[in-house]
Amino acid sequence: MATSQPQRSVPEVLQDIVSNLQEIIRSEFRLAKTEIKEEASKAARPAAMFGAGLLFSFYALGFLLLAFVYGLTTVMASWLAALIVGAVLAIVAAGLMSSSGKKLKRVNPTPDKTIQSLEENVQWGKNQIK
Repeated sequence: MATSQPQRSVPEVLQDIVSNLQEIIRSEFRLAKTEIKEEASKAARPAAMFGAGLLFSFYALGFLLLAFVYGLTTVMASWLAALIVGAVLAIVAAGLMSSSGKKLKRVNPTPDKTIQSLEENVQWGKNQIK
């Protein structure tokens, strides 16, 4: 004995399709939001370290300029101390900015999973219409 399912009307089928599409779109937005948050959290630490490196480079420039001034105005130990501090800060700044810059290049700001999922949904929709 075969069980027959009741025939649904066209408006009911269309209503189900629309509600399914709405749910798919909501899911895609949730996925995109999650993906963007993930990438932003990956970029936060390297960006902060890059900023710290930039700040140190400004201080290094200040100390190097101060050392240059001390060196030109007087021949004393104070200019040598400023030169050493400036050089150390310049090396630290270069290291921080170099390593952070490499890490920032690895961050992918595009929501690849969402794009792929949307393409799959479009293909699925096309197949459903045929």
